[in-house]
Amino acid sequence: MPPYSPLASSLTPQERVLVIYTGGTIGMQPHANGLAPGGDFAARMATALTQLPLAHQQALPAYDVVSYATLIDSSAATPLTWQQIARDISDQLTSYTGFVIIHGTDTLSWTAASLAYQLQGLDRPVIVTGAMQPLEAPNSDALDNLHGALQFAAQPALQEVAVYFAGQLLRGARAIKQHSEAIDAFASPNYPLLGERVGDDFVYYPSRGLGVQQRGAPRFELPDYRLVSQGEVVRITLWPSITAWQLEAWLGDARVKGALLQLWGAGNLPDDPNLLDVLASASGEGKLLAAISQCPQGSVQLGAYAAGHGLSDAGVLAGDAMTPEAAFTKLVHILAQPLSLEDQRQRFLTPLVGER
Repeated sequence: MPPYSPLASSLTPQERVLVIYTGGTIGMQPHANGLAPGGDFAARMATALTQLPLAHQQALPAYDVVSYATLIDSSAATPLTWQQIARDISDQLTSYTGFVIIHGTDTLSWTAASLAYQLQGLDRPVIVTGAMQPLEAPNSDALDNLHGALQFAAQPALQEVAVYFAGQLLRGARAIKQHSEAIDAFASPNYPLLGERVGDDFVYYPSRGLGVQQRGAPRFELPDYRLVSQGEVVRITLWPSITAWQLEAWLGDARVKGALLQLWGAGNLPDDPNLLDVLASASGEGKLLAAISQCPQGSVQLGAYAAGHGLSDAGVLAGDAMTPEAAFTKLVHILAQPLSLEDQRQRFLTPLVGER
């Protein structure tokens, strides 16, 4: 892999950052029929970084770039996509001090959450980033995001998967995409920033990170996600007038192994005992059911209101203030492993990577 940082030739691989380009808007270029993936991203990235002030260029870490032969359309990403990226990081772990994953923004936060579960105990930074505009577009956010991602990927105190976007460093398992167009498209609604750009400095707040909590060697979990890559985990968001037969259409399917329910407010659902019967039946069949709120901020408290009474008795697990991305990918991760239902339930309720 050729070096693209001006300092790379004088450094050993262990002192470099590996940039993995998987696809996304950031690498697209205009074509006759609109934007389409462009080639030679490594050279284009190197050219873009020369636009930084000289002092900023000199402060960049040495890095290598690898591009996927088949670029990923993030809107079509699956658990197998998450598995591929995690295994690529694992394979190169001891050769690099940090990693930058360049990804399309549509499902960037889903990939970040999944990577966090697969790379538990991570002892170096993995920064997931992308852009809302192509790299060469006027006033693009791409250069700033690449710059910040490289800087944070070189900070050894940062020991987890994080998202860097628009000057903010977010925990990977706490990030959501909150805007379809704005430059600051990502947010962490229920956890403070891990770091941020302050002037010319990239400041990490170690007291908020996993580095101070984790001890020992990485304990990666890289199960075979083929077991849960064909829709075995479903996401069901309540809507007014939802009925038991509609819920049964999802949970009664023998192929479904788990479900994420997004409830009203603090954990409410319609006052219909038939809905609880469907949930209890699915749980009794060994399906893993979890619930979070439809509200982006706040937590579920099952049974706090009469409208949510009975959910725990029906076998539904509370996801606290987890994001949809973190809760769904955790279900996928747990169900890909050969665990008993009781162990699955306990693992979901246990904080693994600061997701709850």
